Amino acid sequence: MTQTNAEIVREFIEAWGTLDADKLADYFTADGCYFNIPTQPVKGRDAVREFIRGFTATWTATEWEIVNIAEAGDVVFCERVDRTKTTQGDVDLPCNGVFEMENGKIKEWRDYFDLGTFMNAMS
Repeated sequence: MTQTNAEIVREFIEAWGTLDADKLADYFTADGCYFNIPTQPVKGRDAVREFIRGFTATWTATEWEIVNIAEAGDVVFCERVDRTKTTQGDVDLPCNGVFEMENGKIKEWRDYFDLGTFMNAMS
């Protein structure tokens, strides 16, 4: 049986606990885009992989709680709290993610959060 887009996003969110950039990047299409809205978009699976590898370098553990998730065709909306432990500090970061899906892969992921909440926790 084929997974729904929401099921794929749930699996992707859970996979963050592995902190495996290769595994996480595999969820994206070859030309996929990861856009943390407070920063610049990262385009292409290889660039996404390196971006994830870079910003998780100081992470020691992360668990993302899904608060609400909804699917409308190829779009999945996911409200979450990302609980992350790092060598610089720990943070519980409320986020809203919008995932545009294509053939079971993430074509574009836009994440909305307060960058100040993250930066303050790291200082």
